[in-house]
Amino acid sequence: MTIEFWYLIGAALVFFMQAGFAMVETGFTRAKNAGNIIMKNLMDFCIGTAVFMILGFGLMMSEDTLFGIIGIPNLDLFIHFAEFIKSPAEGFTYASKFVFNLVFCATAATIVSGSMAERTKFSAYCIYSAIISLIVYPIEAHWIWNESGWLASIGFHDYAGSTAIHMVGGISALIGAILLGPRLGKYVYDDNGKVIKVNAIPGHSIPLGALGAFILWFGWYGFNGAAATTPSELATIFLNTTIAPAIATVTTMIFTWVKNGKPDVSMCINACLAGLVGITAGCEALDALGATIVGIVSGILVVVVVELLDIKLHIDDPVGAVGVHMANGIWGTIAVGLLANPDAPAGLEGLFYTGKWYQLGVQCLGVIAVAAYTVALMLCCFLLIRKTIGLRVDRSEEIDGLDKTEHGLPSAYADFAPSTVAYADSLKGATVYGDVPPSKAVEVMDVTHLEKPANTKKSSSPKFTKVEIIFKEERLYALKDAMSKLGITGMTVSHVMGFGIQQGRTEMYRGVAIDSNLMPKVQVDIVVSKIPVRDVIDTAKSVLYTGHIGDGKIFVYDVENVVKVRTGEEGYDALQDVE
Repeated sequence: MTIEFWYLIGAALVFFMQAGFAMVETGFTRAKNAGNIIMKNLMDFCIGTAVFMILGFGLMMSEDTLFGIIGIPNLDLFIHFAEFIKSPAEGFTYASKFVFNLVFCATAATIVSGSMAERTKFSAYCIYSAIISLIVYPIEAHWIWNESGWLASIGFHDYAGSTAIHMVGGISALIGAILLGPRLGKYVYDDNGKVIKVNAIPGHSIPLGALGAFILWFGWYGFNGAAATTPSELATIFLNTTIAPAIATVTTMIFTWVKNGKPDVSMCINACLAGLVGITAGCEALDALGATIVGIVSGILVVVVVELLDIKLHIDDPVGAVGVHMANGIWGTIAVGLLANPDAPAGLEGLFYTGKWYQLGVQCLGVIAVAAYTVALMLCCFLLIRKTIGLRVDRSEEIDGLDKTEHGLPSAYADFAPSTVAYADSLKGATVYGDVPPSKAVEVMDVTHLEKPANTKKSSSPKFTKVEIIFKEERLYALKDAMSKLGITGMTVSHVMGFGIQQGRTEMYRGVAIDSNLMPKVQVDIVVSKIPVRDVIDTAKSVLYTGHIGDGKIFVYDVENVVKVRTGEEGYDALQDVE
């Protein structure tokens, strides 16, 4: 197998990672923006291909430089692209290099999408995505990976892109999130503009996020391994690419479990990606112990940075792109200077193995130089966009969702959204797994007349009572069957959205308490006269109770009259479902 052939296989794996990024970002954001997220990830690659072909590839691969150590490639941009039109034997090498470098470039661009999700103009996104692929990534990648690049010449080591791709994408994501501002409702402010409360905005599909993480992990074997030239090097890369994310995920699970009382699912998804980013720079330079240390640090670092940005600095990053990519891109690059094993295929001299400081110094210099370059270009880019076409959508557009306002898409899921109704629900009640005692599980509001004797048909002025029950949709059929057995002959069912605060354990999402998240519920309205109201309430409570936050509420109202449209009957007779 030729090197070029293996490059192309690795490139295909890295390309598949675009699907992983799309799924993670879609799952960690709200359903009303799912189509917009998919569109941005699609255009990252397509726009990136166009600009990388025109300019970026030439910048990255040019052998000569201007201005000496600054390392900006000269303007003989099309020398490599021209090789594509030569004979297949001569053009194959350049074609494989183009595709191989293109998929890495697209990865750097797509990282930014997550931190600026749910409130960015699509036109603005297309522009800054193109800028990243046009001049930001190609030039710093030239410094690092081109033999004539100044960082490469002094021994800077970033095997697969902890700095060149992930730190650059993460820094761009941070700048974009700061200039864009938080999503509506993310933070609560006092009259002086000071944040007094942080609200959690959970993603709409954790399963999609998990699917994306598995896709990314799978593609990362190509991401890290595609440049391997020997079987031993490839084996080392695969080993470390397995150990670091696994250890990072276990570390985050334990860390969040201890910290919040429960292991955080979304943070564990972020953690496996953080471990992958952390090991990318030194995937062939570290041993198994080094990969383990990288994973442990990555697992803690991603949680600390995500919560620091959100809770302390009030920077809204919906998917944790900055914590995953910027923080761990920096850590992974520095880790090479600390943990590189001289006996590994790369043969680098890490401080902890040799006591030599040179490699660590070079790694730190490379991080600082690339970070400074990225900050300068992306800050100018974002400020220019904000001053011209604008970065952020209007308030009403953000509320309605970008699928509808930016793309004319009523819903990315159309009629294929999965139902949450459990048709085989049992009348025995759901498993009790919460901390709320049964007496407080379902609140009853405005019950002012239940101590009165039940009304009967013979009453001269029968009393009508409306019972309104709001609860979790999965208990609908259990409640319906229970009410039928009680003798209820009719009910009205509506889908509603709402939130409430109830006694019990506070739920957490990415380190932030969830106490006002809009959740889908079912509202059932029942009007009774013959059947005692207390029986209806007690039956509903027994069916709906789990002891967990969100079991529901029951409201009771007086009703003046009931009219059956078909027969014209009024009052007590209108409620009786008989001929």
